[in-house]
Amino acid sequence: MASQLPRLLVALSPRDEVDAALAQRLPGLPWSYASRSAPADWAEVEAVLVGSVERELGDFTAARTPKLAFVQGVYTGLDGFPFERFPEPIRVAGNIGAFAPFVAEHAVALALAAARAIVPAQAKVRAGELRPPPEQRVLFRGTALVLGFGEIGREVAVRLAGFGMRVVGLNRTGRMAPDCEAMYPADRLREALLDADLVVDVRPLTRATAGSVGASEFAAMRPEAIYVNVGRAGTVDPEALYRHLVDRPGFRAALDVWWEEDFAAGRFPVRFPFSDLPNFVGTPHCAGLGPGSSAYVLDRAVANLARFFRGEPVLHVADRRDYLP
Repeated sequence: MASQLPRLLVALSPRDEVDAALAQRLPGLPWSYASRSAPADWAEVEAVLVGSVERELGDFTAARTPKLAFVQGVYTGLDGFPFERFPEPIRVAGNIGAFAPFVAEHAVALALAAARAIVPAQAKVRAGELRPPPEQRVLFRGTALVLGFGEIGREVAVRLAGFGMRVVGLNRTGRMAPDCEAMYPADRLREALLDADLVVDVRPLTRATAGSVGASEFAAMRPEAIYVNVGRAGTVDPEALYRHLVDRPGFRAALDVWWEEDFAAGRFPVRFPFSDLPNFVGTPHCAGLGPGSSAYVLDRAVANLARFFRGEPVLHVADRRDYLP
């Protein structure tokens, strides 16, 4: 690659997995890691593959890459993406659906952990107590509502149907989709919540979804419903969720995502002591992780880049209006 100026700039930590994915999907294409090349060599860059702009590109601006036309994210969500540094007509795509099988599996694990009271049960085992058992719930024959019926939502729906659940969904338009029995549009969220025994939130954080589940939405849910969020914590009012869990001990919640996540420090501060509650279970934003997940996710991102370099329509281009204030 050193003999040609790169057409693709890879803003990821150098590793064999990245090299292999690019060699398979984009053989012969000149590319370079951002960390191993100088901005003076970026004049021919047409596309960027990026994880975190701030971490991997620093003070980068599109002025350094006059031919840049496409940015492919490795991650799904684009909340927090600095669109202003990549002005139109540059297109930006999230890696939509790349984490779907892994996140869906984790969502079901959280639902089961909450329903079957696994955390209180573990505490009893630790104390050597056989009885009384913690109060059990079952998913069988219940109604599940999937908020955000995209690729992850469909994967969740298929798995929940395997438990004998009736699955309904919510998306932007209310347009019907496979693997669910009914679909609500986003503006009927509160109505959709009324009959759900299990609510699984997999929505991205956008201007429309931010803070959309608050006190009135929790009040609309069944007193013994289970709420699972593997999408973005910012779709939920944290105080409203905490107060509802305290005031309604029959209600249960499970989260894999948090309102402030400092991945560099490996910590997430939380204003409310969710983990002290017996009707709560949480995991540290790890739903998308697992053996083989990194290679699978990377391959999906590079496959979309291959579409770009072949001159084909690229997938999952973001509508900037969903994110810009």
